Amino acid sequence: MPELFYGVLTTVQLPTDAVRRLVSRLRENNAELIVVGDKKGPAAYDLTGTDYFSLTDQLELDFEIARKLPVGHYARKNIGYLMAASRGASSIYETDDDNAPLPNWTSRPEMIEAVPVTGDGWINVYRFFSDENIWPRGFPLEALRDSFRRPELSAGLTACRAPIQQGLANNSPDVDAIWRLVLDRPFDFEEGKSVYLSPGSWCPFNSQSTWWFPVAYPLMYLPSYCSFRMTDIWRSFVAQRCLWELDCGIAFHGPEVVQDRNEHNLLRDFSDEVPGYLGNRKLAQTLGALTLAKGVDALADNLNTCYEALVMAGFFPVEELELLTAWTKDLKQATREKPAASDPLLMNAN
Repeated sequence: MPELFYGVLTTVQLPTDAVRRLVSRLRENNAELIVVGDKKGPAAYDLTGTDYFSLTDQLELDFEIARKLPVGHYARKNIGYLMAASRGASSIYETDDDNAPLPNWTSRPEMIEAVPVTGDGWINVYRFFSDENIWPRGFPLEALRDSFRRPELSAGLTACRAPIQQGLANNSPDVDAIWRLVLDRPFDFEEGKSVYLSPGSWCPFNSQSTWWFPVAYPLMYLPSYCSFRMTDIWRSFVAQRCLWELDCGIAFHGPEVVQDRNEHNLLRDFSDEVPGYLGNRKLAQTLGALTLAKGVDALADNLNTCYEALVMAGFFPVEELELLTAWTKDLKQATREKPAASDPLLMNAN
C-alpha cells in the first residue's frame, strides 16, 4: 500500500498563491491539503487538491474537541491534524497560507541523515544556517547573547530517527517581534546540513513548515488558552520534552519554503509574545524537572503530566486540561488505536 501524507493549514482567506504552489507540489506526491477555516473564513475554498472544513463543517464532525475549541484561534488547526490522522496519514506536513515550497521542497522520511548536536541547554539552530545575529521565535532572551557564536559541526552525518522535523523559511523567517522591530529585512538562510538536536537540547520550533510522523501525532496538540504567538512555541517545548522519553530529538533542515508574510501589527505581536519573553526559560525548566515514563505507551500520560505541571506553574488555566482530554480521546478515535506494526518504536513499546 502506498504511503499517504497530508498537508494541514488553517486560514481565513481564499486560496493564496503560496497555497496554490503548495497544492501543486502535494499533488506531485499524490497528497492532499486539508484546510481548516474559522469564523471569518470563506464559505467555500475553490481549489482542486484541497479538502476544506468551514466552521460549520467542523461542528458537524464526530470530534468532541471541535465543539470545545475557541473560534478565532489558531488552535482550530487541531481539527486538521485529527482529520489527517483519521485518514491513515503516514506523515503530516503543517504550514501556513503564506509559505510556498522552494524547489528543494520534498516529502521527508522519518529516518534522516543529519549532524547530531549533543549537550544540555539552549541551542540557537538558526546559527547553523547563518552567520547573522538571528534567532527563532520563542528563544529565551536571557540565553540569546551566548547563542550567537556559530557552533562547530562534525563533518559526518549520522542516521537519526526524527519524528518531528522543522524546515526553515526564507525571505521572512519565523523570528520574534523584537528581531522584526529592530532588524527586519528580507533574509535568506544558507543551505547547510540538517541538524538533529539530541535529548537534553532545547530549541523552539514553529508550525510553518513542520513534518510530523505517527509516533509523535499526540504531541501535535496546540493549546488554546494562550496567545496566538505562543501556542506553537509552547507546544514545541512540550513535544521536545516528551520525545526525550522515546530517546528521540528534533531535526532541523535548511530552507524549504519562502514566506510572503501576511500583514502583521508588530507591536501587537510583541504584546502577544511578552508571556514568552518572560516565561519561556521557566517553562522549559518546569518541563525539564518532570519525571516522565519511558516508551510510547506512556506518551499520552506524559503529555497530560506536562500540561498539568504548566497549569500548576501558571502558564495555562485549568480549562486547558479539558481540551487536552478531548484531544486525546479524539485522536484515539481517529487512529482507532491501531499503530503500524512496522514501526519499531511502537513494536518495542513494552
